[in-house]
Amino acid sequence: MQFIIYILVYPFLWLISILPFRLLYAFSDVLYLLIYKVFGYRKKVVVANLKLVFPEKSDKDIKIITNKFYHHLCDMMVEAIKSLTISEAEMKKRFTFTNIELLQELENNGRSIALMCAHYGSWEWIFVLQSYIKNKGYAVYKRIENKYFDKLIKGIRAKYNSELITTKETIPKLLRAKVDNKTFICGFVSDQSAKSWKALHWSEFMGHRVPMHTGAEMLAKRLDLAVVFFRVKRLKRGYYETTFETITEHPKEFENYDITDAFFRLVEQQINEAPEYYLWTHKRWKYKDDSPENYKVVKAKTTN
Repeated sequence: MQFIIYILVYPFLWLISILPFRLLYAFSDVLYLLIYKVFGYRKKVVVANLKLVFPEKSDKDIKIITNKFYHHLCDMMVEAIKSLTISEAEMKKRFTFTNIELLQELENNGRSIALMCAHYGSWEWIFVLQSYIKNKGYAVYKRIENKYFDKLIKGIRAKYNSELITTKETIPKLLRAKVDNKTFICGFVSDQSAKSWKALHWSEFMGHRVPMHTGAEMLAKRLDLAVVFFRVKRLKRGYYETTFETITEHPKEFENYDITDAFFRLVEQQINEAPEYYLWTHKRWKYKDDSPENYKVVKAKTTN
């Protein structure tokens, strides 16, 4: 059944991917009407999230952000499809880096890098980064249930010397590279909602206390990785600019969870500057606990 679905859907995706950008974004506009106006995909979640983190904004402001968000979401969907056939030259033109020399210098100094980002702006075309650096690239991802589409996505990323690895594969892969004295860069989308009963750390994100994923920080300390944040700015439709910011080159000097907290402060800055480019369809605050009493208990457990 998986193969049948794949052979039925893939030709349609390929046809979309070869559309010129003008027609590609016209298709995105149609998707916007269907996803937002007709079906209201996760609209209640989006509005609830926005009202939760921006209580000072009016209903009119929330509606404007929501509208812009769905436009951007549909653009990202078609841009992901475009990855099937887009040339490296075209991607470089549309996804640029303001200070790639920051990574190149770390690389020249023999450092491996933990590259942290959020579900903000665009992360679909970040893999073109590998065209500017020598380090082997890894990106932690959640395996797609359909094994044929999973293989397809891995193949697209492999074009740029990047390898997608699951959470379970991350530690063995990176440890082996460390043992073999091979430098690498590993990308972590670290703003997902951690399960409250598994979280080692709780902290504030957009004004609410939530469980945090701390895997990137723990790996950085264990393997002595330089920790770098990448900030994405949407310049105009289909064009993005990325700026790198070093959180630390010496992660072992930080107290536990301070790197994670620093990362989330940077994410908050992005969101506050242009909230429409954050992925509001995720239930990021579903485990929030703003109770001072409960928060104190959680913090006491995590510091023991």
